[in-house]
Amino acid sequence: MTDDATTNGAESATADREIVITRVIDAPRALVFEAFTEVSHLSQWWGPHGFTTTTRAFEFREGGVWAFVMHGPDGTKYPEWISWTEIVPPGRIAMLHGEHRDDPEAFESVLSFEELGGATRVRMQTMFRSRELRDAAIERHGAVEGGRQTLAELAAYVERAHRTERAV
Repeated sequence: MTDDATTNGAESATADREIVITRVIDAPRALVFEAFTEVSHLSQWWGPHGFTTTTRAFEFREGGVWAFVMHGPDGTKYPEWISWTEIVPPGRIAMLHGEHRDDPEAFESVLSFEELGGATRVRMQTMFRSRELRDAAIERHGAVEGGRQTLAELAAYVERAHRTERAV
């Protein structure tokens, strides 16, 4: 299930620079959060449908970096760089995301994980430095659909793990 928008509404002073995507995942919050903590998990689900990742560096801690390449279904390689700026288990992860360190077009993302009686609502709020950068991400890179697909990949991965865990 998704419930998303290109902004989070008029209540935000930065709404014209944001993309907000949410999804309810049928798994406990701790398990959903854990899917972000190890590269062995992330490599199983990160990115839109059909994408894979090759990690060059990974350290999940505040100030740590994940440097990786996303491989598109058409073979295109996309260099990516994430620095974790805040980690509050199991409820919040904030990061700076660009193509490389010092990328002038890097954007901030905050993931929040809300417990819903055995399920988890994931909210991915991405804020760009300008409206133009947000609009370019949507138009050129399909950021909204890519975000939806990434959360769908997360949901499929975590829900499979949860079903396996319950069956044991």
